[in-house]
Amino acid sequence: MVDEVEKPASLEESKTNTREVEEEGEIVGESDDTMSSLGNPSKAMKHPLEHSWTFWFDNPSGKSKQAAWGSSIRPIYTFSTVEDFWSVYNNIHHPSKLAVGADFHCFKNKIEPKWEDPVCANGGKWTMSFSRGKSDTCWLYTLLAMIGEQFDCGDEICGAVINVRVRQEKIALWTRNAANETAQVSIGKQWKEFLDYNDSIGFIFHDDAKKLDRAAKNRYSA
Repeated sequence: MVDEVEKPASLEESKTNTREVEEEGEIVGESDDTMSSLGNPSKAMKHPLEHSWTFWFDNPSGKSKQAAWGSSIRPIYTFSTVEDFWSVYNNIHHPSKLAVGADFHCFKNKIEPKWEDPVCANGGKWTMSFSRGKSDTCWLYTLLAMIGEQFDCGDEICGAVINVRVRQEKIALWTRNAANETAQVSIGKQWKEFLDYNDSIGFIFHDDAKKLDRAAKNRYSA
């Protein structure tokens, strides 16, 4: 079940708030909690993650039909501790509150959420679909599974993205070596288990998507 996904104990311990740039469908809110914790050593103690991660946002208002794909994506915040993750997550809109057309990414630091990135170039993605407004919990637990290193083949994972559209929301998990079928199928099956997702999901190679666009076929399924 989604509520039974194992989380590092410290993920439940710390939910501090911080101030971030306010923008439609992006990051809002501020609190004095962070400032007050500076004077309290026990509150200031942080729990490092195995990897640093970066949130990226593609604001629909910044997109243009003439612009190259990915040109409007920009990094929002890089975090490397449990506390910093919650500081950001607690102040951003969940997928159900994002504007239609928004794409919100969380990728390992220094990996850009683009096919052209050297780490992503030979990879692919698993995708789950949800009715509009129904992906919030699964998006959170996807993030927790990634940053908490819960996947057996976690080194294969580049990051995840939530795509918000008129009638649905899609979460995609990007990986680095599409040809490694054993690793990709392991990731797909574990992802479904973590989220208690019962529908079949498919894995598409980025190369196929670049050449065939929407006509690209699933290479693997889980």
